[in-house]
Amino acid sequence: MVIHNADRRMQIYGALLLLPAAVLLGTFAYLPTVATLVNSFFLPGFRGAPPEFVGLENYALLVEDTTFWKVARNNLIYALGTIPTSIALALGMALFVNARLPGRGLVRMAYFTPTILPMIAAANIWMFFYAPQIGLFNKLLGALGMSGINWLGDPGVALTSVIAMTVWKEAGFFMIFYLAALQSIPPELEEASVLEGTSRWSFFWRVTFPLLMPTTLFVLINALINAVRVVDHLFILTKGGPNNATNLLLYYVYENAFSFFDRTYAATITVVILLVLAVVATVKFTVLDRRTHYQ
Repeated sequence: MVIHNADRRMQIYGALLLLPAAVLLGTFAYLPTVATLVNSFFLPGFRGAPPEFVGLENYALLVEDTTFWKVARNNLIYALGTIPTSIALALGMALFVNARLPGRGLVRMAYFTPTILPMIAAANIWMFFYAPQIGLFNKLLGALGMSGINWLGDPGVALTSVIAMTVWKEAGFFMIFYLAALQSIPPELEEASVLEGTSRWSFFWRVTFPLLMPTTLFVLINALINAVRVVDHLFILTKGGPNNATNLLLYYVYENAFSFFDRTYAATITVVILLVLAVVATVKFTVLDRRTHYQ
């Protein structure tokens, strides 16, 4: 009986410790998600009229919305452009600064500096780089005898310009995780490979990279989330233009909710985004996680 009461007290104690986090999670994650799902089944009420229940009509409109599919395509291109590039660059930088080189601390700081800048500040810096007349990039092209490019005004170049800024901003952040993972690898493994005469390239692919797979998966999930929640630097750089060439999903949600005042349609888009992320998370926890940790 005494043991049973002690176990019960420990369970209550653990539940009380989890209670603040559970309240915050429910208030700022689960309740908004449920409210968003409910709102997606309504049409907004105008001039004081109550919202009208329309069932799946918003989802039918979403399927027929050509702008939504263009924005979804933009977001897919954006993700394919930023995620692999940021991860590969972060891994390369981590390998470089993990080696013995002069001024290693300064190099690490230089790589990590873009990460500590607020996104709005970084976007303003790159706005100067991309400026048509006085921008740094066009000045360099002019010095080489080449004509300038309208980096943010040309629909064929604008999205690539946004991708380049994002890679510059994110790679240093992901580098920190890879650097920590590299420093946790036992040095005896590399010493043994040297004794065996293994090349550095072979050691990387057969030992280092497999041991970095948990970190790679963690970075991949974070990069995917970042690719979906892009909104702040679009305010500064392009506002989704020209002609929706750089409009991405979360910015399209913002436009519908606060520019077009169609919050129920914005809720519908949000539900679709959450469903896609839920599918990705399911794949991660059921398939990739086992293979990553060799279970």
